[in-house]
Amino acid sequence: MFRSLQDDDHDLVTLSVNGQMVTARKGQSVWSAMAVAGQVETRKAALSGEARSAYCAMGVCFECMVNIDGLPNQQACLRRVVDGMKVLTQDISEDTEADDASL
Repeated sequence: MFRSLQDDDHDLVTLSVNGQMVTARKGQSVWSAMAVAGQVETRKAALSGEARSAYCAMGVCFECMVNIDGLPNQQACLRRVVDGMKVLTQDISEDTEADDASL
């Protein structure tokens, strides 16, 4: 579906996306690395639980929220890949339930 336009192997980093090891170019956005790897689901909708994905891919719509290295609510289209990064699809309904339990 998606592919990189660059064919060189310079400045590569490795990250984990939902347990899948992904190779990306240094400076590439997390969202583009996910898309090239076929991992386009970024989060679950809070009310319906349906899969969501990047919409604008430029930081305006907040549809690409993921969990990066244990930090929720990170915009995948604005964050750059880092070697060893761990990216997970975000399930907002689980985070909300945990927050509600602490009240």
